[in-house]
Formats: sequence, C-alpha cells, structure tokens
Amino acid sequence: MGADLAAAFPEARAVLEAVDDALGEKLSTLMAEGPESTLMLTANTQPALMAVSLAAIRALEAAIGRRFADLAGVAAGHSLGEYAALTAAGTFELADAARLLRLRGAAMQAAVPPGEGAMAAILGLGLGECEFAAAAADGIVDVANDNADGQVVLSGGADAVARAVELAKQAGAKRALPLAVSAPFHCRLMQPAAERMAEALAAVTMRDPVIPIVANVSAAPVTTAAAVREALIAQVCARVRWRETMAELAAMNTTEVVEAGSGKVLAGLAKRSVPNATIANLETAADVRALAERLA
Repeated sequence: MGADLAAAFPEARAVLEAVDDALGEKLSTLMAEGPESTLMLTANTQPALMAVSLAAIRALEAAIGRRFADLAGVAAGHSLGEYAALTAAGTFELADAARLLRLRGAAMQAAVPPGEGAMAAILGLGLGECEFAAAAADGIVDVANDNADGQVVLSGGADAVARAVELAKQAGAKRALPLAVSAPFHCRLMQPAAERMAEALAAVTMRDPVIPIVANVSAAPVTTAAAVREALIAQVCARVRWRETMAELAAMNTTEVVEAGSGKVLAGLAKRSVPNATIANLETAADVRALAERLA
C-alpha cells in the first residue's frame, strides 16, 4: 500500500513520512512490506488507509498543478475514510488525522472483548428486511453499513448476529456470511469508543472544510467544523449511510466520481448508484497520471 505512489511522487512520499512522524513509527514500511496480519490490526489499518488516500490526492494535485479544492466539488469517505476526505478538505492537519485514527482504531478494539462481537454481510435482501432481522435477533444487532441496494452489513453481539444471519437467510437473502473483523463496528456496543473520540476531537484544532463533505451519519453535506465534530462522534456507533450518500451525489448532478486510495470497492458501488457519472480509481502512479491527463 502506497509504495508505488511514494516512489513516483515526492508529494506522496511526504504524506507517508508525515504519518510515520506523527505516530512515531514506520507505518509506511508496514504498509509496503507487511506482515499483513499486523497491518490488519484496526489501529494500524485506519491510519494506513487514510495515508494512502491522502498520498494519492497529493500526487494528483502535483501532477495536474491544481489543489484538491479546485478539483473536487464535494467529497465523502466510508467510515474511517471520512477522516481522509476531511483531511483533504483542510479540516484536519495530516498529523492530527493520523493520531485520531490510531486512537479510533484502538478505542474500537477495546470497546468489546475479543470474540464477543461480530459483523455479517447480508447480500440480496432489502434494507427493511435486514432491519427486521436485526430487531428480531434477541440481542444487540444494528445495521452498520447500508452500502447499496441488496448490500447491508449487520453488527453487534456475536450470538445475536448469528441469529440475525439465520433470520436473513430465512427471509430470502442470497448470501449471509460472517465477516473477519476484529470488533463490531458502527453499532451500540461502540459507545465507549464514541466517548473517547468525543474527548479527542474536542482537543484537536478543526477548520471548516473547503468543500462540502457528505457525512456518513446523515448522508447530507456538512460545511462547518462544529457539524463535522458532531457527525464524527455519532459516526462511531451509527450506520454508514453509503447508499444514501451515493444518492446524494447523484442528486447533486455529479459527473465524475474518483475513489482515492487502496482498492476499488467504493468505485464499484458508485457505478451502481451514480449511473451517469464517470468513475475512476486513484491508487497507483499510473492511475494518477491517467486521471491528471484526462482532467487537464
């Protein structure tokens, strides 16, 4: 993760080095070389994904000679990706974002003892049916991610999630499968993590984003630091309303959607939900050069 960008663009390398300095360790080496088992610890994964997203954005700015605020009209980020979007939009300093995400990952991990929480993907079933399965599971189960039509993630206590999975299958889900995660994110069990993030966010300097950010918790644009802070605190326990976020982008007549960072999952969801937009990925140096040439 990030090594190709860092080798090609000094601006991307500077992002990774700044994150290393902020955390007091060589996260960039772990991103480039592994081991994957260590990188997959959520306290490492969260700042790492933010770092590679920002590295891609800074590389694009350098390649095209224009600032992020001049390239994008609106931004959004899925879960921890919201911090990347906000950092690109100037709300957070890069070092603060890295430290916040390290804390966020550790707090989420600590909120529920290992083995007591679980998450499961429900495919091919409507949101209403998934909400019913969660409510009928006799325990704490919440919708964690409403990613797209027919793609919902449940989160909560391990036994209750297992019961919800069976109920979803009985309701006609095409697939209902447990996810290999270290904690049950975006559910009520994350309340201790939300309280820790409230304290951390209160202590960090935040500025109004230079472009609107469509918040996970509301699927509506936020434009002030105060609104961002409240949205990020609520986000820890609340569902990621990504399907509605993509609908908001479509309603704003978005013509281009770029997924900046590692992977292509969000680009795939955008193809389904923002059908009239051009979709691009920004993960490698080749991606950066191709997009810069087209946008120029």
